[in-house]
Amino acid sequence: MTNPNRREFCAEVGKGMLIASVGAGLAADLGLGTAWAGDDPKTLGFGKMEPLVSLMQETAPDKLLPILVKRLRGGLDLQQLVAAAALANARTFGGEDYIGFHTMMALAPAFHMARELPKDDQPLPILKVLYRNTNRIQQTGGRKNEVLHPVEAGKLPEGTKGSAALREAVRRKDADRAERTFAALAAQSPDDAFNELIEVVGDCLEVHRVVLPYRAWALLPVVGREHAHTMLRQSVRYCVKNEVPGYTQRFSDARTVLPKLLERYKLPRAGIGGKPREATDAWVEKTSQAIFKASPNDAAEIVAAALADGFSADAVAEAISLAANQLVLRDNGRLARWAQPNKPAGSVHGDSIGVHACDSANAWRNMSRVANPRNAAACLILSAWQVANDRKVPGTDFLAQEPYPRAEARERIKSDDPAKLLKEAEDAIRNRDQALASAAVAAYGKTGRPARPVFDLLLRSAISEDGALHAEKYYRTVSEEFALTRPAFRWRQLIALARVTASAHGYAAPGYAEARKLLQT
Repeated sequence: MTNPNRREFCAEVGKGMLIASVGAGLAADLGLGTAWAGDDPKTLGFGKMEPLVSLMQETAPDKLLPILVKRLRGGLDLQQLVAAAALANARTFGGEDYIGFHTMMALAPAFHMARELPKDDQPLPILKVLYRNTNRIQQTGGRKNEVLHPVEAGKLPEGTKGSAALREAVRRKDADRAERTFAALAAQSPDDAFNELIEVVGDCLEVHRVVLPYRAWALLPVVGREHAHTMLRQSVRYCVKNEVPGYTQRFSDARTVLPKLLERYKLPRAGIGGKPREATDAWVEKTSQAIFKASPNDAAEIVAAALADGFSADAVAEAISLAANQLVLRDNGRLARWAQPNKPAGSVHGDSIGVHACDSANAWRNMSRVANPRNAAACLILSAWQVANDRKVPGTDFLAQEPYPRAEARERIKSDDPAKLLKEAEDAIRNRDQALASAAVAAYGKTGRPARPVFDLLLRSAISEDGALHAEKYYRTVSEEFALTRPAFRWRQLIALARVTASAHGYAAPGYAEARKLLQT
Protein backbone atom coordinates (compact mmCIF):
# COMPACT_ATOMS: atom_id res chain seq x y z
CA MET A 1 0.00 0.00 0.00
CA THR A 2 1.49 3.40 -0.95
CA ASN A 3 0.72 6.69 0.84
CA PRO A 4 -2.11 5.31 2.96
CA ASN A 5 -4.57 7.72 4.46
CA ARG A 6 -5.24 7.62 8.20
CA ARG A 7 -8.31 5.35 7.92
CA GLU A 8 -6.46 2.86 5.70
CA PHE A 9 -3.45 2.95 8.01
CA CYS A 10 -5.57 2.23 11.08
CA ALA A 11 -7.36 -0.57 9.28
CA GLU A 12 -4.07 -2.21 8.37
CA VAL A 13 -2.78 -1.86 11.94
CA GLY A 14 -6.00 -3.35 13.28
CA LYS A 15 -5.77 -6.23 10.83
CA GLY A 16 -2.15 -6.84 11.89
CA MET A 17 -3.13 -6.91 15.56
CA LEU A 18 -5.94 -9.39 14.85
CA ILE A 19 -3.62 -11.62 12.82
CA ALA A 20 -1.14 -11.56 15.70
CA SER A 21 -3.86 -12.53 18.16
CA VAL A 22 -5.37 -15.45 16.24
CA GLY A 23 -2.25 -16.64 14.39
CA ALA A 24 -1.29 -16.40 10.74
CA GLY A 25 -2.84 -19.74 9.81
CA LEU A 26 -6.29 -18.96 11.17
CA ALA A 27 -6.00 -15.40 9.84
CA ALA A 28 -5.55 -16.86 6.36
CA ASP A 29 -8.54 -19.15 6.87
CA LEU A 30 -10.59 -16.11 7.85
CA GLY A 31 -9.35 -14.17 4.82
CA LEU A 32 -7.38 -11.66 6.91
CA GLY A 33 -3.88 -12.34 5.63
CA THR A 34 -4.55 -12.38 1.92
CA ALA A 35 -3.70 -8.73 1.16
CA TRP A 36 -0.10 -8.87 2.35
CA ALA A 37 0.34 -12.40 1.01
CA GLY A 38 -0.64 -11.31 -2.50
CA ASP A 39 -3.26 -14.02 -2.73
CA ASP A 40 -6.70 -13.97 -4.30
CA PRO A 41 -9.03 -13.04 -1.40
CA LYS A 42 -11.10 -16.12 -2.25
CA THR A 43 -8.10 -18.42 -1.96
CA LEU A 44 -6.72 -19.88 1.22
CA GLY A 45 -3.04 -18.88 1.38
CA PHE A 46 -0.15 -20.17 3.48
CA GLY A 47 2.41 -17.37 3.44
CA LYS A 48 5.99 -18.58 3.14
CA MET A 49 4.75 -22.14 2.68
CA GLU A 50 2.64 -21.19 -0.32
CA PRO A 51 5.16 -21.89 -3.12
CA LEU A 52 5.82 -25.42 -1.89
CA VAL A 53 2.13 -26.06 -1.20
CA SER A 54 1.23 -24.89 -4.71
CA LEU A 55 3.97 -27.08 -6.18
CA MET A 56 2.34 -30.09 -4.50
CA GLN A 57 -0.99 -29.22 -6.09
CA GLU A 58 0.15 -28.17 -9.55
CA THR A 59 2.79 -30.78 -10.45
CA ALA A 60 2.18 -34.20 -11.96
CA PRO A 61 3.38 -36.95 -9.60
CA ASP A 62 6.02 -38.35 -11.99
CA LYS A 63 7.56 -34.87 -12.25
CA LEU A 64 7.18 -34.00 -8.59
CA LEU A 65 9.47 -36.63 -7.06
CA PRO A 66 12.62 -35.56 -8.98
CA ILE A 67 11.98 -31.95 -7.99
CA LEU A 68 11.53 -32.86 -4.32
CA VAL A 69 14.63 -35.07 -4.20
CA LYS A 70 16.67 -32.25 -5.74
CA ARG A 71 15.35 -29.85 -3.12
CA LEU A 72 16.10 -32.30 -0.32
CA ARG A 73 19.69 -32.43 -1.49
CA GLY A 74 19.66 -28.65 -1.51
CA GLY A 75 18.70 -28.43 2.15
CA LEU A 76 14.92 -28.74 2.29
CA ASP A 77 14.01 -30.93 5.26
CA LEU A 78 11.44 -33.68 5.51
CA GLN A 79 9.27 -31.79 7.96
CA GLN A 80 8.77 -28.99 5.44
CA LEU A 81 7.77 -31.53 2.80
CA VAL A 82 5.21 -33.16 5.07
CA ALA A 83 3.84 -29.79 6.22
CA ALA A 84 3.37 -28.56 2.66
CA ALA A 85 1.73 -31.83 1.62
CA ALA A 86 -0.67 -31.66 4.57
CA LEU A 87 -1.73 -28.12 3.69
CA ALA A 88 -2.04 -28.93 -0.02
CA ASN A 89 -4.17 -31.93 0.86
CA ALA A 90 -6.38 -29.93 3.22
CA ARG A 91 -6.93 -27.10 0.77
CA THR A 92 -7.73 -29.48 -2.07
CA PHE A 93 -9.94 -32.06 -0.38
CA GLY A 94 -11.17 -30.50 2.86
CA GLY A 95 -11.81 -33.94 4.35
CA GLU A 96 -14.34 -34.83 1.64
CA ASP A 97 -12.44 -37.20 -0.67
CA TYR A 98 -11.92 -40.83 0.41
CA ILE A 99 -8.43 -41.27 -1.03
CA GLY A 100 -7.61 -37.69 -0.14
CA PHE A 101 -8.34 -37.89 3.57
CA HIS A 102 -6.72 -41.32 3.83
CA THR A 103 -3.58 -39.79 2.35
CA MET A 104 -3.66 -36.97 4.89
CA MET A 105 -3.99 -39.54 7.67
CA ALA A 106 -0.87 -41.32 6.36
CA LEU A 107 1.37 -38.24 6.52
CA ALA A 108 2.19 -38.11 10.23
CA PRO A 109 2.74 -41.90 10.41
CA ALA A 110 5.07 -41.70 7.38
CA PHE A 111 7.02 -38.90 9.10
CA HIS A 112 7.46 -41.07 12.19
CA MET A 113 8.39 -44.09 10.08
CA ALA A 114 11.13 -42.04 8.42
CA ARG A 115 12.78 -41.57 11.80
CA GLU A 116 13.09 -45.33 12.20
CA LEU A 117 15.18 -45.64 9.03
CA PRO A 118 18.86 -45.01 8.20
CA LYS A 119 19.39 -41.40 7.15
CA ASP A 120 19.69 -42.10 3.41
CA ASP A 121 16.40 -44.02 3.39
CA GLN A 122 14.36 -41.59 5.49
CA PRO A 123 12.65 -39.84 2.55
CA LEU A 124 11.21 -43.13 1.22
CA PRO A 125 7.97 -43.42 3.23
CA ILE A 126 7.30 -39.71 2.83
CA LEU A 127 7.91 -39.64 -0.93
CA LYS A 128 5.63 -42.67 -1.29
CA VAL A 129 2.77 -40.80 0.39
CA LEU A 130 3.54 -37.54 -1.43
CA TYR A 131 3.25 -39.38 -4.74
CA ARG A 132 -0.18 -40.65 -3.70
CA ASN A 133 -1.14 -37.18 -2.52
CA THR A 134 -0.21 -35.38 -5.73
CA ASN A 135 -1.63 -38.12 -7.92
CA ARG A 136 -5.01 -37.81 -6.24
CA ILE A 137 -4.90 -34.01 -6.40
CA GLN A 138 -4.32 -34.22 -10.15
CA GLN A 139 -7.06 -36.83 -10.58
CA THR A 140 -9.60 -34.51 -8.92
CA GLY A 141 -8.72 -31.41 -10.93
CA GLY A 142 -5.97 -29.80 -8.89
CA ARG A 143 -6.42 -26.21 -7.81
CA LYS A 144 -9.58 -25.75 -9.89
CA ASN A 145 -11.63 -27.77 -7.44
CA GLU A 146 -10.28 -26.73 -4.04
CA VAL A 147 -12.68 -27.38 -1.18
CA LEU A 148 -11.27 -25.12 1.55
CA HIS A 149 -11.54 -21.36 1.17
CA PRO A 150 -11.37 -18.48 3.65
CA VAL A 151 -14.33 -18.59 6.00
CA GLU A 152 -16.00 -15.82 7.96
CA ALA A 153 -16.27 -16.63 11.66
CA GLY A 154 -19.82 -16.66 12.94
CA LYS A 155 -21.10 -15.36 16.24
CA LEU A 156 -21.45 -18.01 18.91
CA PRO A 157 -24.93 -17.98 20.46
CA GLU A 158 -24.99 -16.67 24.01
CA GLY A 159 -25.73 -19.21 26.69
CA THR A 160 -25.08 -22.13 24.33
CA LYS A 161 -22.05 -24.37 24.50
CA GLY A 162 -19.83 -24.23 21.43
CA SER A 163 -20.08 -27.97 20.85
CA ALA A 164 -23.88 -27.80 21.00
CA ALA A 165 -23.98 -25.08 18.35
CA LEU A 166 -21.55 -27.02 16.18
CA ARG A 167 -23.48 -30.26 16.66
CA GLU A 168 -26.76 -28.63 15.66
CA ALA A 169 -25.20 -27.27 12.46
CA VAL A 170 -23.72 -30.68 11.63
CA ARG A 171 -26.98 -32.52 12.30
CA ARG A 172 -28.77 -30.08 10.01
CA LYS A 173 -26.08 -30.73 7.35
CA ASP A 174 -25.47 -26.99 7.22
CA ALA A 175 -21.81 -26.93 6.15
CA ASP A 176 -21.61 -23.14 5.95
CA ARG A 177 -22.98 -22.66 9.46
CA ALA A 178 -20.79 -25.45 10.84
CA GLU A 179 -17.71 -23.87 9.26
CA ARG A 180 -18.51 -20.41 10.63
CA THR A 181 -19.22 -21.84 14.09
CA PHE A 182 -15.97 -23.79 14.15
CA ALA A 183 -13.99 -20.77 12.90
CA ALA A 184 -15.30 -18.83 15.90
CA LEU A 185 -14.28 -21.65 18.23
CA ALA A 186 -10.83 -21.93 16.65
CA ALA A 187 -10.26 -18.20 17.18
CA GLN A 188 -10.33 -18.88 20.94
CA SER A 189 -7.63 -21.59 21.01
CA PRO A 190 -6.75 -24.79 19.15
CA ASP A 191 -7.20 -26.82 22.33
CA ASP A 192 -10.68 -25.46 23.01
CA ALA A 193 -11.69 -25.98 19.39
CA PHE A 194 -10.40 -29.57 19.48
CA ASN A 195 -12.40 -30.33 22.61
CA GLU A 196 -15.58 -28.89 21.13
CA LEU A 197 -14.96 -30.94 17.99
CA ILE A 198 -14.47 -34.17 19.97
CA GLU A 199 -18.02 -33.90 21.29
CA VAL A 200 -19.37 -33.68 17.74
CA VAL A 201 -17.14 -36.50 16.48
CA GLY A 202 -18.57 -38.74 19.22
CA ASP A 203 -22.04 -38.21 17.78
CA CYS A 204 -21.48 -40.90 15.13
CA LEU A 205 -18.89 -43.63 15.72
CA GLU A 206 -17.78 -44.32 12.17
CA VAL A 207 -14.07 -45.05 11.82
CA HIS A 208 -13.07 -42.16 9.57
CA ARG A 209 -15.09 -39.65 11.57
CA VAL A 210 -13.09 -40.78 14.63
CA VAL A 211 -9.60 -41.15 13.17
CA LEU A 212 -9.58 -38.07 10.92
CA PRO A 213 -9.49 -35.43 13.71
CA TYR A 214 -6.79 -37.27 15.65
CA ARG A 215 -4.54 -37.65 12.60
CA ALA A 216 -5.07 -33.96 11.79
CA TRP A 217 -4.17 -33.05 15.38
CA ALA A 218 -1.09 -35.30 15.22
CA LEU A 219 0.17 -33.23 12.28
CA LEU A 220 0.22 -29.97 14.25
CA PRO A 221 3.80 -30.46 15.53
CA VAL A 222 4.78 -30.76 11.85
CA VAL A 223 2.69 -28.03 10.21
CA GLY A 224 2.55 -25.72 13.24
CA ARG A 225 -0.29 -24.93 15.62
CA GLU A 226 -1.06 -21.77 13.64
CA HIS A 227 -2.60 -24.11 11.06
CA ALA A 228 -4.79 -25.94 13.57
CA HIS A 229 -7.97 -24.49 12.09
CA THR A 230 -7.03 -25.54 8.56
CA MET A 231 -6.29 -29.09 9.69
CA LEU A 232 -9.29 -29.55 11.99
CA ARG A 233 -11.95 -27.97 9.80
CA GLN A 234 -11.53 -30.97 7.50
CA SER A 235 -13.12 -33.02 10.26
CA VAL A 236 -16.02 -30.58 10.54
CA ARG A 237 -16.76 -30.94 6.84
CA TYR A 238 -16.45 -34.73 7.05
CA CYS A 239 -18.94 -34.80 9.92
CA VAL A 240 -21.44 -32.80 7.86
CA LYS A 241 -21.03 -35.08 4.86
CA ASN A 242 -21.16 -38.15 7.11
CA GLU A 243 -24.46 -37.10 8.71
CA VAL A 244 -26.73 -39.37 6.67
CA PRO A 245 -29.48 -41.71 7.91
CA GLY A 246 -27.56 -44.90 7.15
CA TYR A 247 -24.82 -43.89 9.56
CA THR A 248 -26.79 -42.03 12.19
CA GLN A 249 -29.26 -44.90 12.65
CA ARG A 250 -26.46 -47.46 12.94
CA PHE A 251 -24.74 -45.51 15.71
CA SER A 252 -27.76 -43.87 17.34
CA ASP A 253 -27.40 -45.74 20.64
CA ALA A 254 -24.04 -44.07 21.29
CA ARG A 255 -25.72 -40.67 21.21
CA THR A 256 -27.91 -41.59 24.16
CA VAL A 257 -25.73 -43.97 26.16
CA LEU A 258 -22.82 -41.56 26.71
CA PRO A 259 -24.66 -38.80 28.63
CA LYS A 260 -26.47 -41.45 30.70
CA LEU A 261 -23.20 -43.13 31.73
CA LEU A 262 -21.46 -39.85 32.49
CA GLU A 263 -24.35 -38.95 34.78
CA ARG A 264 -24.77 -42.40 36.33
CA TYR A 265 -21.11 -42.74 37.25
CA LYS A 266 -20.57 -39.02 37.99
CA LEU A 267 -17.76 -38.72 35.46
CA PRO A 268 -15.38 -37.07 35.45
CA ARG A 269 -14.98 -37.35 39.20
CA ALA A 270 -13.17 -34.79 41.30
CA GLY A 271 -9.82 -36.12 42.41
CA ILE A 272 -9.72 -38.67 39.60
CA GLY A 273 -6.17 -37.55 38.93
CA GLY A 274 -4.99 -39.00 42.25
CA LYS A 275 -3.22 -42.32 42.64
CA PRO A 276 -5.14 -44.84 40.51
CA ARG A 277 -6.09 -48.35 41.54
CA GLU A 278 -3.61 -51.00 40.52
CA ALA A 279 -4.50 -52.62 37.22
CA THR A 280 -2.93 -56.08 37.32
CA ASP A 281 -2.30 -58.16 34.21
CA ALA A 282 -5.26 -60.30 35.22
CA TRP A 283 -7.51 -57.22 35.49
CA VAL A 284 -6.45 -55.92 32.06
CA GLU A 285 -7.03 -59.33 30.44
CA LYS A 286 -10.39 -59.82 32.12
CA THR A 287 -11.57 -56.32 31.25
CA SER A 288 -10.36 -56.63 27.68
CA GLN A 289 -12.21 -59.89 27.15
CA ALA A 290 -15.34 -58.47 28.77
CA ILE A 291 -15.31 -55.47 26.40
CA PHE A 292 -14.66 -57.72 23.41
CA LYS A 293 -17.57 -60.05 24.21
CA ALA A 294 -20.08 -57.45 25.40
CA SER A 295 -22.83 -55.62 23.58
CA PRO A 296 -21.85 -52.04 22.66
CA ASN A 297 -23.88 -50.48 25.49
CA ASP A 298 -22.52 -52.98 28.04
CA ALA A 299 -18.94 -52.43 26.85
CA ALA A 300 -19.38 -48.69 27.32
CA GLU A 301 -20.68 -49.28 30.85
CA ILE A 302 -17.73 -51.56 31.71
CA VAL A 303 -15.39 -48.68 30.92
CA ALA A 304 -17.47 -46.06 32.74
CA ALA A 305 -17.56 -48.27 35.85
CA ALA A 306 -13.79 -48.88 35.67
CA LEU A 307 -13.08 -45.14 35.49
CA ALA A 308 -15.47 -44.49 38.37
CA ASP A 309 -13.73 -47.23 40.39
CA GLY A 310 -10.45 -45.37 40.09
CA PHE A 311 -8.61 -47.32 37.39
CA SER A 312 -6.34 -45.14 35.29
CA ALA A 313 -7.27 -44.01 31.81
CA ASP A 314 -4.10 -45.68 30.50
CA ALA A 315 -5.08 -49.07 31.96
CA VAL A 316 -8.61 -48.79 30.58
CA ALA A 317 -7.31 -47.72 27.15
CA GLU A 318 -4.93 -50.68 27.15
CA ALA A 319 -7.83 -53.07 27.73
CA ILE A 320 -9.81 -51.48 24.88
CA SER A 321 -6.82 -51.67 22.54
CA LEU A 322 -6.38 -55.37 23.27
CA ALA A 323 -10.07 -55.94 22.57
CA ALA A 324 -9.70 -54.24 19.19
CA ASN A 325 -6.57 -56.31 18.51
CA GLN A 326 -8.70 -59.46 18.79
CA LEU A 327 -10.63 -58.35 15.72
CA VAL A 328 -7.43 -58.65 13.67
CA LEU A 329 -6.33 -61.91 15.29
CA ARG A 330 -9.73 -63.64 14.90
CA ASP A 331 -10.78 -62.36 11.47
CA ASN A 332 -11.29 -65.09 8.85
CA GLY A 333 -10.56 -62.53 6.16
CA ARG A 334 -12.44 -60.66 3.48
CA LEU A 335 -15.45 -62.50 2.11
CA ALA A 336 -15.42 -63.36 -1.59
CA ARG A 337 -18.35 -61.05 -2.31
CA TRP A 338 -16.32 -58.09 -0.99
CA ALA A 339 -13.08 -58.97 -2.80
CA GLN A 340 -11.29 -56.35 -4.89
CA PRO A 341 -8.20 -56.59 -7.14
CA ASN A 342 -5.84 -55.38 -4.39
CA LYS A 343 -7.88 -56.90 -1.53
CA PRO A 344 -8.65 -60.53 -2.43
CA ALA A 345 -10.81 -62.97 -0.51
CA GLY A 346 -9.16 -63.91 2.78
CA SER A 347 -7.17 -60.69 3.06
CA VAL A 348 -7.19 -58.56 6.21
CA HIS A 349 -5.31 -55.43 5.09
CA GLY A 350 -6.78 -52.13 4.00
CA ASP A 351 -10.22 -51.35 5.38
CA SER A 352 -10.67 -54.64 7.25
CA ILE A 353 -12.78 -54.47 10.38
CA GLY A 354 -9.78 -55.27 12.59
CA VAL A 355 -7.48 -52.61 11.14
CA HIS A 356 -10.28 -50.06 11.36
CA ALA A 357 -11.07 -51.03 14.96
CA CYS A 358 -7.44 -50.78 16.05
CA ASP A 359 -6.97 -47.40 14.36
CA SER A 360 -10.15 -46.11 16.04
CA ALA A 361 -9.13 -47.34 19.49
CA ASN A 362 -5.71 -45.75 19.02
CA ALA A 363 -7.29 -42.46 17.97
CA TRP A 364 -9.64 -42.41 20.96
CA ARG A 365 -6.75 -43.20 23.32
CA ASN A 366 -4.64 -40.36 21.93
CA MET A 367 -7.51 -37.89 21.92
CA SER A 368 -8.30 -38.77 25.54
CA ARG A 369 -4.74 -37.83 26.48
CA VAL A 370 -5.11 -34.23 25.26
CA ALA A 371 -8.82 -33.74 26.02
CA ASN A 372 -10.41 -32.01 28.99
CA PRO A 373 -11.53 -34.30 31.85
CA ARG A 374 -15.09 -34.71 30.55
CA ASN A 375 -13.95 -35.61 27.07
CA ALA A 376 -11.14 -37.85 28.32
CA ALA A 377 -13.75 -40.06 29.97
CA ALA A 378 -16.09 -39.78 26.99
CA CYS A 379 -13.35 -40.84 24.53
CA LEU A 380 -12.74 -44.10 26.37
CA ILE A 381 -16.43 -44.89 26.89
CA LEU A 382 -17.12 -44.33 23.20
CA SER A 383 -14.02 -46.30 22.23
CA ALA A 384 -15.32 -49.37 24.05
CA TRP A 385 -18.76 -48.95 22.48
CA GLN A 386 -17.20 -48.77 19.03
CA VAL A 387 -15.01 -51.88 19.47
CA ALA A 388 -17.98 -53.95 20.62
CA ASN A 389 -20.09 -52.59 17.79
CA ASP A 390 -17.39 -53.42 15.23
CA ARG A 391 -17.45 -57.04 16.38
CA LYS A 392 -20.98 -57.36 14.99
CA VAL A 393 -19.88 -57.04 11.35
CA PRO A 394 -21.85 -59.51 9.17
CA GLY A 395 -20.06 -62.60 7.94
CA THR A 396 -17.75 -63.41 10.86
CA ASP A 397 -18.50 -64.77 14.31
CA PHE A 398 -15.42 -63.38 15.99
CA LEU A 399 -16.20 -65.02 19.33
CA ALA A 400 -16.15 -68.47 17.73
CA GLN A 401 -12.80 -68.06 15.94
CA GLU A 402 -9.41 -69.15 17.29
CA PRO A 403 -7.07 -66.14 17.44
CA TYR A 404 -3.86 -66.07 15.44
CA PRO A 405 -1.35 -67.69 15.66
CA ARG A 406 -3.55 -70.75 15.26
CA ALA A 407 -2.48 -74.26 16.27
CA GLU A 408 -1.85 -75.51 12.74
CA ALA A 409 0.62 -72.68 12.06
CA ARG A 410 2.34 -72.99 15.44
CA GLU A 411 3.07 -76.63 14.64
CA ARG A 412 4.86 -75.57 11.45
CA ILE A 413 7.45 -73.65 13.47
CA LYS A 414 10.39 -76.00 14.07
CA SER A 415 13.05 -73.66 15.43
CA ASP A 416 13.50 -71.29 18.36
CA ASP A 417 16.54 -69.58 16.86
CA PRO A 418 15.74 -65.84 16.56
CA ALA A 419 17.54 -65.38 13.24
CA LYS A 420 15.78 -68.36 11.68
CA LEU A 421 12.42 -67.16 12.99
CA LEU A 422 12.95 -63.75 11.43
CA LYS A 423 13.83 -65.39 8.12
CA GLU A 424 10.77 -67.63 8.39
CA ALA A 425 8.57 -64.58 9.04
CA GLU A 426 10.08 -62.77 6.04
CA ASP A 427 9.52 -65.75 3.74
CA ALA A 428 5.96 -66.15 4.99
CA ILE A 429 5.24 -62.48 4.27
CA ARG A 430 6.61 -62.82 0.73
CA ASN A 431 4.38 -65.88 0.24
CA ARG A 432 1.36 -64.05 1.72
CA ASP A 433 1.11 -66.77 4.37
CA GLN A 434 -0.70 -64.86 7.11
CA ALA A 435 -0.84 -67.83 9.47
CA LEU A 436 2.88 -68.66 9.31
CA ALA A 437 3.98 -65.02 9.49
CA SER A 438 1.93 -64.62 12.69
CA ALA A 439 3.27 -67.85 14.17
CA ALA A 440 6.90 -66.97 13.40
CA VAL A 441 6.59 -63.54 15.02
CA ALA A 442 4.83 -65.06 18.04
CA ALA A 443 7.65 -67.60 18.41
CA TYR A 444 10.26 -64.84 18.08
CA GLY A 445 8.50 -62.88 20.82
CA LYS A 446 8.88 -65.82 23.19
CA THR A 447 12.68 -65.77 22.78
CA GLY A 448 12.87 -62.57 24.82
CA ARG A 449 14.90 -60.81 22.12
CA PRO A 450 14.32 -57.12 21.27
CA ALA A 451 11.35 -56.30 19.09
CA ARG A 452 13.26 -53.89 16.85
CA PRO A 453 14.32 -56.49 14.23
CA VAL A 454 10.67 -57.49 13.79
CA PHE A 455 9.60 -53.88 13.45
CA ASP A 456 12.37 -53.33 10.87
CA LEU A 457 11.08 -56.28 8.83
CA LEU A 458 7.48 -55.10 8.94
CA LEU A 459 8.47 -51.48 8.36
CA ARG A 460 10.09 -52.34 5.03
CA SER A 461 6.86 -53.85 3.77
CA ALA A 462 4.74 -51.00 5.12
CA ILE A 463 6.81 -48.67 2.94
CA SER A 464 7.18 -50.75 -0.21
CA GLU A 465 3.61 -52.05 -0.44
CA ASP A 466 0.50 -50.08 -1.25
CA GLY A 467 -1.42 -51.33 1.78
CA ALA A 468 -4.75 -50.21 0.30
CA LEU A 469 -4.36 -46.76 1.95
CA HIS A 470 -3.83 -48.15 5.46
CA ALA A 471 -0.22 -49.39 5.66
CA GLU A 472 1.33 -46.30 7.27
CA LYS A 473 -1.53 -45.64 9.64
CA TYR A 474 -1.77 -49.19 10.95
CA TYR A 475 2.00 -49.54 11.31
CA ARG A 476 2.00 -46.40 13.45
CA THR A 477 -0.99 -47.63 15.46
CA VAL A 478 0.80 -50.88 16.29
CA SER A 479 4.06 -49.06 17.11
CA GLU A 480 2.28 -46.82 19.61
CA GLU A 481 0.15 -49.56 21.12
CA PHE A 482 3.11 -51.94 21.48
CA ALA A 483 4.99 -49.26 23.43
CA LEU A 484 1.98 -48.59 25.68
CA THR A 485 1.03 -52.23 26.32
CA ARG A 486 2.51 -54.23 29.19
CA PRO A 487 4.98 -57.03 28.38
CA ALA A 488 2.45 -59.79 29.06
CA PHE A 489 0.32 -58.72 26.07
CA ARG A 490 2.30 -56.41 23.79
CA TRP A 491 3.40 -59.07 21.31
CA ARG A 492 -0.23 -59.54 20.29
CA GLN A 493 0.10 -56.20 18.54
CA LEU A 494 3.10 -57.31 16.48
CA ILE A 495 1.51 -60.67 15.68
CA ALA A 496 -1.46 -58.78 14.24
CA LEU A 497 0.82 -56.49 12.24
CA ALA A 498 2.70 -59.51 10.84
CA ARG A 499 -0.59 -60.97 9.68
CA VAL A 500 -1.73 -57.75 8.03
CA THR A 501 1.70 -57.27 6.44
CA ALA A 502 1.58 -60.75 4.88
CA SER A 503 -1.93 -60.03 3.63
CA ALA A 504 -0.80 -56.78 1.95
CA HIS A 505 2.34 -58.14 0.29
CA GLY A 506 2.61 -58.20 -3.48
CA TYR A 507 0.81 -54.95 -4.26
CA ALA A 508 3.66 -52.50 -4.87
CA ALA A 509 3.11 -48.88 -3.89
CA PRO A 510 3.00 -46.44 -6.83
CA GLY A 511 5.99 -44.10 -6.72
CA TYR A 512 8.07 -46.30 -4.41
CA ALA A 513 10.39 -47.74 -7.07
CA GLU A 514 10.93 -44.29 -8.59
CA ALA A 515 11.73 -42.82 -5.18
CA ARG A 516 14.31 -45.53 -4.52
CA LYS A 517 15.91 -44.92 -7.90
CA LEU A 518 16.08 -41.16 -7.32
CA LEU A 519 17.54 -41.61 -3.84
CA GLN A 520 19.90 -44.33 -5.09
CA THR A 521 19.10 -46.57 -2.13
